[in-house]
Amino acid sequence: MASNLYNVLVPIDFSQKDKWAIAKAVELSNALNCCIHLVHVVSTFAAPFMSSGTSSTSFSEGEYAGKRLKELKGKYQHHLCANGSIEISVLHGYPRAALKKYIEYFEIDMVIKGLSRFNLIHRVFSSVSISRLARKINVPVLAVNAGGLTRHFKKILLPVNKNIPLRSIRMTVILGRYFKSTIYVLSLRREDNNFSLLNATLEVIQSLTTIPVQSIILEGKNLAEATLDFSRKINADLIMISSGREFFLSGLWNAITKKLLSYKSKTPVITVDNNAS
Repeated sequence: MASNLYNVLVPIDFSQKDKWAIAKAVELSNALNCCIHLVHVVSTFAAPFMSSGTSSTSFSEGEYAGKRLKELKGKYQHHLCANGSIEISVLHGYPRAALKKYIEYFEIDMVIKGLSRFNLIHRVFSSVSISRLARKINVPVLAVNAGGLTRHFKKILLPVNKNIPLRSIRMTVILGRYFKSTIYVLSLRREDNNFSLLNATLEVIQSLTTIPVQSIILEGKNLAEATLDFSRKINADLIMISSGREFFLSGLWNAITKKLLSYKSKTPVITVDNNAS
C-alpha cells in the first residue's frame, strides 16, 4: 500500500471554484509534501498532448490558458511552505480522456475538484462527472467547496454498505496518519444489524494503522442522507465514499442525475471507485 500522496491534480476551468480546489491542494501539499498539477484541457478533436492538427482557435485558446495558468502558479506558489511544487499544463482533446492519460503518465494520486455553489445546471453536470471521473480515471476525487477550505482532516467518516471498501480504507489510512485523525466507520441499521461488515472493516483498518477507529450504526433508509446528518452532528472534516448508487441523494431527480452526497455536503468528500483494481 502506498504510504503517501505524491501528486495531486486540480482540473482548471478558470472559474471561481478553482480557488477552493487549489487552496485544498496547497493544504495537502504542505502536509504531505506532494506536487500540485494545475491542468486545463482545451476541448478539441485532437489527441491529448498533441499540438499538431489542432485548429488556430484551439491553439490561441491554449496560449491564453497557459498564460492564466502561469498567473495562478505565481499567485499560489508562495503559499507552499514544505517541499511541494506547482506544475502547470495545457492539454488538447476530450477532457476526460486527456486527463486520464495525464493522470496515468504522471502517476497522479488524487484529483481535487471545486464545487459550484450557485449554478444549478453546472452542478447537475458536475455531479455526474464526479462519479464518472472516479470510475474512469481510477483515482480518488476530492470534491470541495468554499466551506471546506479551513478543515483539517481530524474526523474522517467512512460509510460502508455491502462490501469492505479496500481502496477507500487505504486513502483514509494515508490521510489519517498525517492528520492524526479519528476514523468513524458508519453503516445503516438493517435486519441483520450489519455488525459483521463493520467488524471486518474495523479489522482491516486496525491491521494497517493504530489511529483511533469507531463504528457507528446509523438510523434511516438512505446511507447518503444518514451520513450527512451524522457529519453535521459531529462536525466531521472529511467523508470517504464510493461511486455507487448507495451514495446518491434520496429522491427521483437525484437518482436520475446520479447526484452524489458531495453536492449537499459542506464537508469535503472523496469519491473512490472501490471496484477498480
